[in-house]
Amino acid sequence: MVNFEWYRSFKAIYTTGTLTGAAQELLISQPNVSQHLSALEAHIGKQLFERKPRKMVPTDYGRLFYVQIIDAIEKLEYIEAEFRYTRPCHIPLTCVGIQSELFYNVLAPKISKVPANLVFEFEPMHELIRKQERGRLNFTISPHQTLEKNMICEPIFQEKFLLIGSSDFDTSLFDDYISKGNMDLAEKWLTNQDWYAYDSDLTPIKKFWMENFKKRPHIKPRFIIPDYNSILKGMSSCGNGITVAADFVVKDLVEQGNLKEIWNTSSKTSNILYLTYNKNQVSSEQIEMMRKLFK
Repeated sequence: MVNFEWYRSFKAIYTTGTLTGAAQELLISQPNVSQHLSALEAHIGKQLFERKPRKMVPTDYGRLFYVQIIDAIEKLEYIEAEFRYTRPCHIPLTCVGIQSELFYNVLAPKISKVPANLVFEFEPMHELIRKQERGRLNFTISPHQTLEKNMICEPIFQEKFLLIGSSDFDTSLFDDYISKGNMDLAEKWLTNQDWYAYDSDLTPIKKFWMENFKKRPHIKPRFIIPDYNSILKGMSSCGNGITVAADFVVKDLVEQGNLKEIWNTSSKTSNILYLTYNKNQVSSEQIEMMRKLFK
């Protein structure tokens, strides 16, 4: 008889790449993880990984096996979590996919008052959307709208993008260009700075550029860091960093003097975030609870 823990160990090895990483994720010993994998391979009669000195590399069959079972494993883990993490409340366990920065700066101070159990997941947006499509998440907070059947996208939060630099960044030349309306030189000055970006798509930077210069930016970021808190910490410790970030992320740092807004433009670049959910899979109490969190 197959033990579900064998599959759970297989998934952990696959995602972490090592027996040690899998053991740490599952909170069990490394020999137990190795034993689970050996038992699973013996049961199905196929080798799932190549054992290399520092990494477990999936075989072709291992990759195929992962694709075939991952949805079932995630569904069982979700059901297990729903029954494990409960409290006396008529609102069921609610799983929410959200950007970590939005959670930390907007929701974190409020969640202790929520009358339900909440599970938050921080992953790239495309991965959160995939999980919601597979029923793993009740809600996502997303800048994208979907046309999928039964999916509702409610505008729930507006973020404004600001051009931010280090507090001691000398912007006198840029300020002079802006005051004289010389946008070509202002754009060139910005292009030549050391840019921090959240990802290689430069999404907020592109929005800011199109709004203020009516064209796409031609910049090559010096640093790409997929976490705004880390970006801002790095910028506050050096004198020449620059980025475009949401107002709710940088507000406190600007007020404290650790960062400064370089250009308070008349054209405010903004973005709408949507509360996305399947109307047939959440209750009205869950929806109202999420709305109140963002008020």
